[in-house]
Amino acid sequence: MKNMNILLSAFRALQRNKMRSFLTMLGIIIGVAAVIAMLAIGQGAEYSVKETIASLGTNVLIVFPGSQQQGGLRMGAGTMTTLTEDDAAAIQRECPAVAYMSPGTRSGGQVVAGNLNWMTSIEGTGSDYLEIRKWAIEYGEFYSDQDVKAAAKVCVLGRTVADALFPDASPVGQTIRIRNVPFRVVGVLAKKGQNAMGQDQDDNILAPYTTVLRRLSHYPYLRQILVSATSASNMNAAQAQISELLRMRHKTSPGEPDDFTIRNQTDLAATATATTEILTWLLAGIASVSLLVGGIGIMNIMLVSVTERTREIGIRMSVGARGRDILTQFLIEAMVLSLLGGTLGILVGVTGSSAISYFAKWPTIITLLSIILSFGFSIAIGIFFGFYPARKAALLNPIDALRYE
Repeated sequence: MKNMNILLSAFRALQRNKMRSFLTMLGIIIGVAAVIAMLAIGQGAEYSVKETIASLGTNVLIVFPGSQQQGGLRMGAGTMTTLTEDDAAAIQRECPAVAYMSPGTRSGGQVVAGNLNWMTSIEGTGSDYLEIRKWAIEYGEFYSDQDVKAAAKVCVLGRTVADALFPDASPVGQTIRIRNVPFRVVGVLAKKGQNAMGQDQDDNILAPYTTVLRRLSHYPYLRQILVSATSASNMNAAQAQISELLRMRHKTSPGEPDDFTIRNQTDLAATATATTEILTWLLAGIASVSLLVGGIGIMNIMLVSVTERTREIGIRMSVGARGRDILTQFLIEAMVLSLLGGTLGILVGVTGSSAISYFAKWPTIITLLSIILSFGFSIAIGIFFGFYPARKAALLNPIDALRYE
């Protein structure tokens, strides 16, 4: 009963100064809301990065040409002309940890269908490309290995290109012209949407890499070789096998650097995840400063409250209240402020995160951990910053307090 009376007394004290109590809570509300919103943005960014990496396919390794060097000038990755069709065939044939392989090249240009046209990129791939990327065909079919060997003039359209060139009809079976070379459309890819960098993954055309090399780019070397390992546990083995094979085929002497680069999907995911996690906690740390400011506000108001109610504290002590009772009452007042502020902050943070996602089109993910973390931090702030004013009130001398004007 005594604890209930202390709690009711604390609520009555806060109700006497409603506006001051609300303004004190405002710091906590803003702090909790900011922490939840920043964590939601960070989690959303991490999810987007993982989705982008996952969209590359399953157990993917990407082999690029190495960096060309002229004198002391290094031209950057991909500037060497070292990857050939024979290299790609050897990887498929001689690396047991490799399940699928797709040579790759790229070109671009204006694509014309009837009286419509569209500027897009043309990716030359092998027949296993969709299996590696885990990309489905919406309708029609993909070109076969025979089409690749024959350098057939067939292609598959991305959803964006299909909508631009054939808004009112099915593209399958139609003919388009790429740099005045006619291609027959055999299929349309399923929609994938934008990646984390904002690029439209559906704004492209796939064609046999042999066709792109010989009829469009007239470039004899591959831009990349896309590889899928037999399993996630075999990715490092596949990478080692490919590296050993290419060094042997390119006659690279021991001690010389590779003339190619292999990017491992697992390494990409780990690096990207670590980066986004750091960003998430950095944002949360910045937002937590608002909570500290709110806690300082609570301490300030509680100190003012102790000063204003010095005579009341003296009367309570004179009729039997102990220092522990006074300490509990003021501590409860501080905790009530932080609890109410934390609760309202959660509502504001969840609403704000949803608004950011809706209006700014940023992915946000609100987790239970972020809510518990921010709410628990607000309670800790209330206790920490409320203890000093409460202890100061509890240590007042009753006689001095009764004399206070």
